[in-house]
Amino acid sequence: MALILGIESSCDETGIALYHTDRGLLAHTLHSQIAMHNEYGGVVPELASRDHVRHILPLLRAALSQAHCELGEINAIAFTQGPGLSGALLVGASVACSLAYALDIPTIAVHHLEGHLLSPLLSDPAPEFPFVALLVSGGHTQLMRVDGVGHYTLLGETLDDAAGEAFDKSAKLLGLDYPGGALLSKLAQDGIPGRFKLPRPMLHSGDLDFSFSGLKTAVLVAVQKNAQDEQTRADIALAAQDAIVAVLIKKSLSALKLTGLRQLVIAGGVGANQALRAQLNQAAEQQNFNVFYPDLEFCTDNGAMIAFAGAMRMQQHAAQRDYRFNVKPRWDLQQLNYAA
Repeated sequence: MALILGIESSCDETGIALYHTDRGLLAHTLHSQIAMHNEYGGVVPELASRDHVRHILPLLRAALSQAHCELGEINAIAFTQGPGLSGALLVGASVACSLAYALDIPTIAVHHLEGHLLSPLLSDPAPEFPFVALLVSGGHTQLMRVDGVGHYTLLGETLDDAAGEAFDKSAKLLGLDYPGGALLSKLAQDGIPGRFKLPRPMLHSGDLDFSFSGLKTAVLVAVQKNAQDEQTRADIALAAQDAIVAVLIKKSLSALKLTGLRQLVIAGGVGANQALRAQLNQAAEQQNFNVFYPDLEFCTDNGAMIAFAGAMRMQQHAAQRDYRFNVKPRWDLQQLNYAA
């Protein structure tokens, strides 16, 4: 049995969590920087780093209080090593390694996307290996075959913008605040279906790759050519969401067919999109496969997924007591593959 502290600081959320290998998730605390970055229309890396510094220790104290634990009870510290913003990553890495040194316990460097990938395992019911995973967030859109912790095969990925970027950039073109994905989805609820026909990039490409930059351009053209009354904006929002969701679902179903697997895991912030969930659930019922999502609170970046991934990686002997640290702003998930 072990108590793992998880620290997430890759971008604009500071997340702290405590996961016990026998008792499960004991506590998690989170601070979002959305209000701060909204003024600038996107994440400002230097401001993000400073905000992590301000909040990481108060969040740690709050998590310990929530779990009724003391620092001395922690057996290992997992932290996000990458990918992400280098300055933001350094905050979490430095706190994790210095605290682990003081407590004389090991650290576990966690890949941010592995945290997202494994987060549905925190839910009930949870998927069993192997499964196909759609990692879909603001910066990443990938289809992976997952045969176990640390055994990942890339099936397809975006060639340009990620799905989350397509949501946010389309929202910005419609005059919505940052981050705009959720706001676009809310606006789309009032849209009239079929008024605008936007492209579904690479829908019939014959592979499992994605491309969303052309969709962003099509949204721009639709905005420029039409009067921006509230109904028109809602109609464009609906068309943009429909196009993104259609591509994600078609590629995911193709991945299941290619692999012969019957379990699909959706991970990452876009996994919270209700239209995506509703249509995937319908497809799962019609085509007899199972689909799994993380709980809504674990779709965005959070410490719980890092603590859990750290606990899983301890079983792969990934914990170490070398307290020198570095971060990896760019990091291929497949580099994590462990020897069988």
